[in-house]
Amino acid sequence: IYDGDTLTVNNDAIYPMMSVFKLHQAVALCRMFEENGTSLDSVMTLRRSELDPDTWSPMLKDHSGEEISLPMRRLLEYTLIESDNNASNEMFVRLMSPAACDSVIAGIIPRGSFEIRFNEAEMQADHSRAYSNRTSPLGAAILIDRLFTDTLVGKSYQDFIKSALMRCQTGPDKISAALSEREGLTIGHKTGSGYRDENGRLAASNDVAFVTLPDGRHYSLAVFVKDFDGTDAEAAATIARISAAVIKALE
Repeated sequence: IYDGDTLTVNNDAIYPMMSVFKLHQAVALCRMFEENGTSLDSVMTLRRSELDPDTWSPMLKDHSGEEISLPMRRLLEYTLIESDNNASNEMFVRLMSPAACDSVIAGIIPRGSFEIRFNEAEMQADHSRAYSNRTSPLGAAILIDRLFTDTLVGKSYQDFIKSALMRCQTGPDKISAALSEREGLTIGHKTGSGYRDENGRLAASNDVAFVTLPDGRHYSLAVFVKDFDGTDAEAAATIARISAAVIKALE
């Protein structure tokens, strides 16, 4: 999406979102927080015994106690910046279900462009469920574009989400790989990566980004790679090549 124009390629709503859905979750939760008068400084206490030690979870590594008490903003930072699965799953279980999140986001982007049905633990238990948390590339691009250019939730909540996406630490070899050496450019993005099936195919390698150029122009880009036969690095390189082509066309 650039300057009111849109280009799509293979835009069916069949791509597993994987952790990209943590962006949708954050937007939906912040809408609920605003409606309920809940501060991002409100604290949630998690019990280590209820968390999954075998999933991607920087939060679990950072905190050694049996109880982990963190403000909502820190839990969301773990999901948006480091893509923490335990933090996301606990918020889905205790605060807002996947179905409720799906309903909120359906009021922001086209209903047919996405679907959210399962949380992280449910996908971990049955990898095929990842295909039910699906999106079109354009659906994801519309969401991040509206987040950075429109009003989706109160300013303090929305500024927080944008700031977290601009500090994203995952997927440096994806969209941002083609942008890292350009001065004055900023990027906010959310990545996702999937499981491998019995044949070794990678279910998903994804990135959706909002990029602001030094002269103030901006664009949104979503690249989703599905059922990939190569390595994770090769999938990321595919995304980086598309990102490089886009920035070259705009310079």
